Amino acid sequence: MENNTVEKIRELGEKVRENVEKVVVGKSDVVELAIVALLCEGHILLEDVPGIGKTILAKSLARSLNCDFKRIQCTPDLLPSDVTGSYIFNQKTSEFDFRPGPIIAQLVLVDEINRATPRTQSALLEAMQEHQVTAEGETKQLPRPFMVIATQNPIELEGTFPLPEAQLDRFLMNIKVGYPTKDDDRIILDRFRKHDPLQDLTSVITAEELLEMQTACRDVHVNTDVEDYIIRLIHATREPDSVLLGASPRAMLALYRASQALAALRGRGFVIPDDIKYLAPATLGHRIISRMESHLRGQTAGETLRRIINSVFVPTEEEAGSRES
Repeated sequence: MENNTVEKIRELGEKVRENVEKVVVGKSDVVELAIVALLCEGHILLEDVPGIGKTILAKSLARSLNCDFKRIQCTPDLLPSDVTGSYIFNQKTSEFDFRPGPIIAQLVLVDEINRATPRTQSALLEAMQEHQVTAEGETKQLPRPFMVIATQNPIELEGTFPLPEAQLDRFLMNIKVGYPTKDDDRIILDRFRKHDPLQDLTSVITAEELLEMQTACRDVHVNTDVEDYIIRLIHATREPDSVLLGASPRAMLALYRASQALAALRGRGFVIPDDIKYLAPATLGHRIISRMESHLRGQTAGETLRRIINSVFVPTEEEAGSRES
């Protein structure tokens, strides 16, 4: 991969990060992961308590990219046609016209996705995986770039419908936002006291530039030793007795492509083992299911994954071929 291409991706990625952080305070790691997912043409599940900036992050990202943004507020009475769109009879023309649903946009925020019924949740599957929707038997292609950012509250479970494994697997990453620090809270008070900075946010890159970046990231070099490390890590998630469901081949590809995007975003044309270790919790954590007896012992899938990551042999940078061959 050419150095000037890597540098362009790094510079454009930094522009987006700085722009988003004019609104989102103290969450550089979360913003970086969101940009990585964007470069991979992947989708994000933001899982945390209400009021910590999940919606603001999605809106800030959309404004930074000058992308068409739509929001879907999930409720139990939301229908699949409310998401995909439907045909409406036009009395003037005596024909049925297609009225696009909110999923037909470049960046879609699906707020409180676990409040929608399984039938409506499944309407998102085709869009997220195939980049298309089907309404009344007709297929409509979605625009590019296309990204779904879904949110859910892991604490309030009454009246919710947990996402099935097939739906979770469609998300490239599951990101925990977390509470801000005391210093960050002070900055938030100062920044939002008189005015919402989101209103002043403007785009810093175009959709065309983003598409070029997405294509270029696929050319980031991944050495055979790093590939072997990814494979060992994936297989290690399938072996412990405490794991009911390990990482799938789709999870392996997600980790591989995310590592390429992260390397380019950090100004490198090659992936190093630290990229894999950094991305593994966000890309694999929601795809691993622990057995019930492990939950009873207080062992969550995240804790199991951390032990697995620490137990798998990591190649050195020299062994991993940190420079392109």
